Amino acid sequence: MAGSKTRSTYRCSECGWTAPKWVGRCAECQTWGSVAEVAASAGPRGGGSSRTSAAPVTSPAVPIGSVSADRAVHHRSGVPELDRVLGGGLVPGAAVLLAGEPGVGKSTLVLEVAARTAERRQRTLYVTGEESAAQVRLRADRTGGIHDELYLAAETDLGAVLTHIDAVKPSMVVVDSVQTIGAADVDGVPGGVTQVKEVAQALVRMAKSRDITVVMIGHVTKDGAIAGPRVLEHLVDVVLHFEGDRNSRFRMLRAVKNRFGPVDEVGCFDLGPEGITAVEDPTGLFVERHHGRVPGSCVAVTMEGRRPVLAEVQSLVTLSPSERPRRTTSGVDGSRLAMVLAVLQQHCGLKLHQHDVFASTVGGARLTDPGSDLALAVAVASAHLVSAPPAGVVAMGEIGLSGELRRVRDLPQRLAEAARLGFQTALVPADPGQARGVRRGPAERSVDGMRVIEAPDIASALRLLHLDRRTKHALEVLEGDGVQ
Repeated sequence: MAGSKTRSTYRCSECGWTAPKWVGRCAECQTWGSVAEVAASAGPRGGGSSRTSAAPVTSPAVPIGSVSADRAVHHRSGVPELDRVLGGGLVPGAAVLLAGEPGVGKSTLVLEVAARTAERRQRTLYVTGEESAAQVRLRADRTGGIHDELYLAAETDLGAVLTHIDAVKPSMVVVDSVQTIGAADVDGVPGGVTQVKEVAQALVRMAKSRDITVVMIGHVTKDGAIAGPRVLEHLVDVVLHFEGDRNSRFRMLRAVKNRFGPVDEVGCFDLGPEGITAVEDPTGLFVERHHGRVPGSCVAVTMEGRRPVLAEVQSLVTLSPSERPRRTTSGVDGSRLAMVLAVLQQHCGLKLHQHDVFASTVGGARLTDPGSDLALAVAVASAHLVSAPPAGVVAMGEIGLSGELRRVRDLPQRLAEAARLGFQTALVPADPGQARGVRRGPAERSVDGMRVIEAPDIASALRLLHLDRRTKHALEVLEGDGVQ
């Protein structure tokens, strides 16, 4: 008769990865000291495996064409920027996971969504496990979220949460947060791998069986990843990341996973004392309106998802008092700045190896789009030469190590946005079909009344803006003659 024995298995408390022996570092999430021994039941002796018998089905299999999709339609959440990211709104029966750093405004956003849903006479249940009911009520008073169809419960037990859902019968449930809810019949503490997995599975099953939209708030680790097992992201239908700087009121919502819509949309919000409001045109937050031409400044057009956003890049170049010049950035990738400086020195003759270079963005914008390389190069060259670029110019293009300008994606959308905001000139890379050095002069065209100039490389681009070595030499001659 085959017997069974108990063998040791080692599991990571952060992500749930298992191993047959103990290791000091998890091979999945790379966390040190998180692997501990757990008891696991082995299969029958002799290498046999258990056999699962057939069981009754919940519903018979039918042709896919006969399945009705009427219930899987989007419903407006009342927050336009959230609907933009979700692809049209919330879907009944969908499980949504919203993650973000502490204090970024996750609870404020979901409370706003719950209040807008309750305004449409759809009963909503808000379950808070981190705050008391009175604390949530104070936030609702401040943001105008008091409605008769919005129910509030402070619970940390999964069974109690399911009981509240049976009693209230809502069309939408908000759980704040999934790491604070625990199941009494499951080992581990709330927030652990086993507990988070069980709570998420129970809420997803409830959402699918009753066509209830479930929005769960999730914590993040110090690295920005969602806390808990990786399977949590696989269980839900939508994973959203809420991002923002503590020193800025601007917030951005990104879709990492979306079974009902695109994953390249971005929502913009303004977090203020009265709550959170949608920002449909965020360009004004990242562009400084100067009274005149200012050296060391250039406007870039970046893509945040499918949305073109204008952001101003500023630079300051000064002689360095030390042997190792400083390279300081804010909102700009430091490695991209180092590459741009090397290209400017090698291919444009700008001697920057003895200068401190500072680069920053306006309004706390974060530029990760390679299409902002050209604007960064123009800002640095303008600051080094102390010569302002022409007024009303935007620059967009990726810079290669050999100094060439590469085309960027969604160029028509970028140009249309710049023209809409009143810019007169756009500097863009030349058509890749043209060989470098063949064209004697820049190509020009007009887009929505805006002049578009194409340049094949960074040296040609700076010449068009009068930001080259000849301009620097002319300035030095004038200074030597005493002409200011």
